[in-house]
Amino acid sequence: MRHAGTPVLGPLSIAVATVILLTGCSQQAEPAKVAATKNYNRPLPAGTMPLRKVRSPERMPDLAAAWSQRDVFLGDAMDRSIAWYDAPSSRQWFPCCNITHEQAKASVVAMRELMRTTPDPDTFAEEVERRFDVYESVGCDGDGTVLFTGYYAPDFNASRTRSERFNTPLYGRPHDLATHPLDGKPLGRMLPDGTIVTYPARRTIERTGMLDGTEVVWLEDPLSAYIVHVNGSAKLRMDDGTIAYFGYAGKTDRPYTGLGRSMVDSGYLQESELSLPAIRRAWQRDPDGIEELIHRNENYVFFQEYSGDSWPAGSLGVPVTAERTLATDKTIFPRGSIVLVDDDAVTLSSGPRPFVQFMLDQDTGGAINAPGL
Repeated sequence: MRHAGTPVLGPLSIAVATVILLTGCSQQAEPAKVAATKNYNRPLPAGTMPLRKVRSPERMPDLAAAWSQRDVFLGDAMDRSIAWYDAPSSRQWFPCCNITHEQAKASVVAMRELMRTTPDPDTFAEEVERRFDVYESVGCDGDGTVLFTGYYAPDFNASRTRSERFNTPLYGRPHDLATHPLDGKPLGRMLPDGTIVTYPARRTIERTGMLDGTEVVWLEDPLSAYIVHVNGSAKLRMDDGTIAYFGYAGKTDRPYTGLGRSMVDSGYLQESELSLPAIRRAWQRDPDGIEELIHRNENYVFFQEYSGDSWPAGSLGVPVTAERTLATDKTIFPRGSIVLVDDDAVTLSSGPRPFVQFMLDQDTGGAINAPGL
């Protein structure tokens, strides 16, 4: 999972995330306990539900504190989820985790009204516990442990035409990229005879020129382009003085391998040194070596231009809201739902501090593919 928007909190935290639904949601079997581990991208074990009902008061999040952190941006994010539920196309994603479309929408609508009308935090907490069921992510270890990372919308120099300076492209969605008609999951490359095969890996795409002619914009170097791939969007300062916004238009079916992990495994950095500036410095020292590690990530992302008022947009097609939009694995968590994050977050200036607030599940990401992320 990750926060969306301009990050003000540090990069890594461990927390419990809860999904709040109106009482009456379908009951789910308690998941089997999985081994305690820090493997945050551990897949959901077969037969295990990603959410379980919170039954113990000790595991209930601090609802009163979350009410105190409400603001106009939370209201805007809730309204966007409600508008998304109102669209007939949203029904195709339900049921999810035994939760119906009607239950998911009713929960956000009821919570929106409760936010407006509750006079104080204690009353709010009492009403939520009376009217709602609270579900907890099983996390990576069966005990709710989740890794949170900050969404970063990079800002780079770019050009619409290739030049000596701007020589690394972002590609538009190719016509032969096949995706599932309902959930949009990448299936591979569709051949002229209709056969679907695995899409070529990153190295092949970048080294063969197979997508020449589909470039949508040009950046200054492969690392900048890769950072945009990982984040799924970018604000670009064009060489003609304008600002352009580019975002996700699809990805291949190849596996994702993180550059940071590859750099640690290859000895470029210690795990404690991992940061974007450190990666950039390593690139400046050895661009060929880092590009070789970039190619270990076989997954490839494609882009389209967005208008400024709809950027950055999440996977629901609505703009994300800073510190109010959350990204999860949409194959195991219900879209658009309200989530409460109860955590200790790391700030750049004052160290850990409580981070307890409501967010909306409105986005996903190529590396977000498990209940612990």
